[in-house]
Amino acid sequence: MQNKKAIILFTKNPELGKVKTRLAKTIGNEKALYIYKKLLVHTQEIVTPLNADKFVFYSESITVEDQWNAGSFHKKVQDGDELGKRMAHAFQEIFHLGYESVCIIGSDCYELTSDIIEKAFLALETNETVIGPTFDGGYYLLGMNQFHETVFNNKTWSTDTVYMDTISDFQNLNLSFSTLNKLSDIDEEKDLPEHWK
Repeated sequence: MQNKKAIILFTKNPELGKVKTRLAKTIGNEKALYIYKKLLVHTQEIVTPLNADKFVFYSESITVEDQWNAGSFHKKVQDGDELGKRMAHAFQEIFHLGYESVCIIGSDCYELTSDIIEKAFLALETNETVIGPTFDGGYYLLGMNQFHETVFNNKTWSTDTVYMDTISDFQNLNLSFSTLNKLSDIDEEKDLPEHWK
């Protein structure tokens, strides 16, 4: 292993009716799938230049021939019955491989850039954890230098308390943390960039 840094990408297998379900309520399943695929392309574009090893964790199963080129992206499958357990397993697995700073992102944040992810890794040089809050009370990025299972437990995922509950965990564990810019996730039609509508 050359690199000490790793980025975990949590993606859903892009299947009709299974992605962006909140968005689909107003724009329909086909348009929601189209938007999700655009978000996957955006995510691929921003992580490709990063100087970190890249791991794609699929929600259901690994797709051998897809946009995540096997030469650049290591492919794995998420494990667990809810988001917290899935993220905890992913972090644990990557730390077991010997990485020293690990960040996780999803594929819902159109405003996320390579620079912001670089900032997160930079923050981990002087902090034990880093978090990127979203306007809806969640987070688009979480990074740490070692595995802290507590931050994945006792959360009501996809609600507006996730970010604050995670900060409380950092404080209770006496972990130093850095906070990134607040960004928007694309969950509903109002969150879409103008040129995507």
